[in-house]
Amino acid sequence: MGVPISILDLAPVSPNESPTSAIAGSVALAQAAEEHGYQRVWYAEHHNMPSIMSSATSVLIAHVGAQTSRIRLGAGGVMLPNHAPLTIAEQFGTLAAMYPDRIDLGLGRAPGSDQNTMYALRRDPQSAETFPQDVQELQGYLTGHSLVQGVNAYPGKGTNVPLYLLGSSLFGAQLAAALGLPYAFASHFAPQALTQAVAVYREKFRPSEQLAEPYVIAGVNVLAADTDQEAREQLEATRRLRARALFGRGRNLTDAETDELLASGVAHHVDQMLTYSAVGTPGDVQTYLEGFRKEADADELITAHQSPDTEGRLRSVALLAEAMEQVPA
Repeated sequence: MGVPISILDLAPVSPNESPTSAIAGSVALAQAAEEHGYQRVWYAEHHNMPSIMSSATSVLIAHVGAQTSRIRLGAGGVMLPNHAPLTIAEQFGTLAAMYPDRIDLGLGRAPGSDQNTMYALRRDPQSAETFPQDVQELQGYLTGHSLVQGVNAYPGKGTNVPLYLLGSSLFGAQLAAALGLPYAFASHFAPQALTQAVAVYREKFRPSEQLAEPYVIAGVNVLAADTDQEAREQLEATRRLRARALFGRGRNLTDAETDELLASGVAHHVDQMLTYSAVGTPGDVQTYLEGFRKEADADELITAHQSPDTEGRLRSVALLAEAMEQVPA
């Protein structure tokens, strides 16, 4: 491909699907991404969400790594306030030992959950306040320069697993710039501050041992299909799934009931989350992503394939790869 293209996978599970089947779908997706030349596949930490099976990111990465051979795998991301930095260094140090030069570690500071789930995770509500210090502590373990006297990560020490900061606000952009780390913007679901955050990051970036020049990854939704009608049908199915998941209050809503929910005002919120979405045939998707990359001033695009089933996501991955091979670097 010209511009590096990657994939964000939440290991989604449909209402009539088992977690086992959803995880098998994630393996198939990573294998397809490897076959088609994608840069990396990342898995996002979420909790207490029945439609998402990527809560234990390091475990899922280990499973997928055993069934792929080249593609980079990582977290996009680990919500660091939910964890002790040493624990994450040990987990991703283990992955780096298992799959050398293939592991990434994206870090976010959001809880990835609601307040009750935060309690169940034993998370301190104030833990996000120490996120900058926790990132540096984690980096110290992975580089072999521990900031905690007498404590090292085994395995992990000296692996130099590359860190990426994830965000959807100016805070993450400023922190990534100050620490000299790559910055991944969550524009696939929180698009509002994209251009401003990237501009701030590039303006304030300070080189580091890991990174000499700023590097931006921008998230974008993709629904690539063989026909425009098929892509549009998948988009409508995706809108319903989002509405049920975020506003259905756990109810098993029919399509008609979900459409009523969307009509009640929920559609505005759902469509805002889907602001940056490449939908249509390969040519349509290619044109959209070329424009999006320029608007986002991105060095790499990470694509969230939103088809409601594994077959559709696999087809979207293949069609996008074919389309983007024609895009100049």
